[in-house]
Amino acid sequence: MNLPNVLTMSRIVMIPVFVVVFYLPMQWSYMASAVIFALAGITDWLDGYLARKLNQSTPFGAFLDPVADKLMVAVALAVLIEEHAAVLMTIPATIIIGREIVISALREWMAEMGSRASVAVSYIGKIKTTAQMVAIVGLLAFPPGQLLAYVSIGLLYLAAVLTLWSMVLYLQAAWPDLFPDNDH
Repeated sequence: MNLPNVLTMSRIVMIPVFVVVFYLPMQWSYMASAVIFALAGITDWLDGYLARKLNQSTPFGAFLDPVADKLMVAVALAVLIEEHAAVLMTIPATIIIGREIVISALREWMAEMGSRASVAVSYIGKIKTTAQMVAIVGLLAFPPGQLLAYVSIGLLYLAAVLTLWSMVLYLQAAWPDLFPDNDH
C-alpha cells in the first residue's frame, strides 16, 4: 500500500460521505458536497502525479483509479439528476454515464485482445474530464434555478458533446479489432 493508492481509496470512501452531506437538510449542504467532490477531483490528479513522480504505480492503483473516478462521477450525476428532476439535466448525465460504461467495457476487451494502447486516454478526454468536473462542482454548489447552475448545465452539455466525440475516437481506434477483416 502506498500514498497514491491511499488517495485513490479515499475517493471511494468519500462517496457515501458525499451522498449524506448532499442530502442533509442544511443550507450549506450544496456547497459542502461541492467541496467534497472537488476534493475527490484533486485527489484524482494528485494520486496520478505522485504515482508517476515517486515511481509508485501499481497494478492495484491502475485498476482502482478509474473505478474510483467513475463511481464518484456517476454518483454525483445521479444525485444531480434527482435534484434537478429535469430532462435538461438527465440528457447530458445519461450520455456521460453511458459513455463511461461503453469505454470501460471496450478498454477491458481491448486489454484482453492485447491492444490496450490503442484505447489510451486522449487529449480530448482530458478536456472532457475538466469540463465535466467543473460542471459537476458548479451544479453541486448552486441549487437548480440559479444562474450559475444554468452555466454549469451548459458546461455539462459541453462535456457530453466531448464525451461523445472521444467515444467515437475510441471506437475508431478499436474498430479494426472489433470488426477484423475476414477476407484473409
